[in-house]
Amino acid sequence: SRLVLGQLQILIMALKTKTTQPTDGPGISKPLTTIAVDPGKHGGIAVRRPDGNTDLFRMPEPEAGMIDIFKAAVSPEWDTVAYVESVGGYIGVEQPGSRMFTFGHNAGFIHGSLSTLGVPVYLMRPQAWQKALGLGSADKSIPRTRRATAWKTKLKGEAMRRYPNHHITLKTADALLILEAGPLVFPHHSQL
Repeated sequence: SRLVLGQLQILIMALKTKTTQPTDGPGISKPLTTIAVDPGKHGGIAVRRPDGNTDLFRMPEPEAGMIDIFKAAVSPEWDTVAYVESVGGYIGVEQPGSRMFTFGHNAGFIHGSLSTLGVPVYLMRPQAWQKALGLGSADKSIPRTRRATAWKTKLKGEAMRRYPNHHITLKTADALLILEAGPLVFPHHSQL
């Protein structure tokens, strides 16, 4: 869509115009771009550029849009690391097998695309990144049928509190929080 294309053009321009500084030699590390992905169909992608600015994308369809986002974030001028929410066969509610297969396919596509681009991928269980950010857990007093929605709304609220200048949606909130939690869960991988 035009919105994603416009965001990609801004991301590419910002990444190419970053300040130049030596990136090779003893004791000199390259700037870091960090990618975080909530791989669900209603998930999103967050990219923190070397200048500290962060771009948010809802999960693009078709998959080629995702590859474009990842390609724009990778350059020999900086290191790139990715934190991806790991998926399992059960997501808290019963789902048809076909939906879980699709979810696993999407996660595999994301991992394979990033790996092909040479980006190290670190998988995080939802419980790990939520604990690292001190988010607690879903309120068990809420009826089960509304609990997931209430929890997603809480996560969106937390992302908005941490990043008040960003346009955060239910689709991008988790990716932004995963971006924040990645260096806490994997501190030795956050400064490649």
